[in-house]
Amino acid sequence: MNDLAKSIQEKYLFTLEKISGAARSVGRSPESVKLVIVTKAQPVAVARAAIEAGALYLGENYPEEGAAKIQTLREFSAVEWHMIGHVQSRKAQTVAVNFNCVHSMDSLKLAVRLDRFCGEANLSMPVLLEFNVGGEESKSGWSAWDEASWSMLVDEISSVLALPNLRVRGLMTMPPLGSAPEYSRPYFQRLNRLRDFLSAQFPLTSFDELSMGTSSDYEVAVQEGATLVRVGTAIVGARQYKTESV
Repeated sequence: MNDLAKSIQEKYLFTLEKISGAARSVGRSPESVKLVIVTKAQPVAVARAAIEAGALYLGENYPEEGAAKIQTLREFSAVEWHMIGHVQSRKAQTVAVNFNCVHSMDSLKLAVRLDRFCGEANLSMPVLLEFNVGGEESKSGWSAWDEASWSMLVDEISSVLALPNLRVRGLMTMPPLGSAPEYSRPYFQRLNRLRDFLSAQFPLTSFDELSMGTSSDYEVAVQEGATLVRVGTAIVGARQYKTESV
């Protein structure tokens, strides 16, 4: 293992310890939380080092950048690649044939496109529905900050659930950036309540997964029920470049 992989491994294991502590603090099993190392805007060497350090799940934000890494590192077949960033509809095919999971399903239009390309490739794609629980115009996802309006989401979500090649597994959010981890807690709690609401509306669907929490607030996210946390800079360092605009 080279120096880069050793450095990433130290931070990876430290993050796993923090996740375990946060889970145990609220009576959860640490094994109920998956750590997705975010390698967006990082060179292939960093993604390779993360895998050598023990990473099982890698997250990418940009479809073409991620696809290039996946193809370069295809010998690591046990690694799951998760699309966690906004996906333009015209790039749905790239996502369908390269990634193992999509966290950022943020519209019916995208769902229909991704379902089509998954069908053409004879694939079934696990997806998470992304919701904007903070009211920021810059954030993607179905609008869900006003809990009194959640009933308006039901028709579109029903249409997504009916698509034959997508398997809805849960929800995802990115809260507004705060000055401290505790700032995110109310938004994580809102996503959890939304999950309960949708579970009541669609009892045949298991919304088991909650993707929430990043380098700045993943411990709080775990305490509020996250099953997937997306940690990049705390493990692999600052982004080094950007290869694709979205």
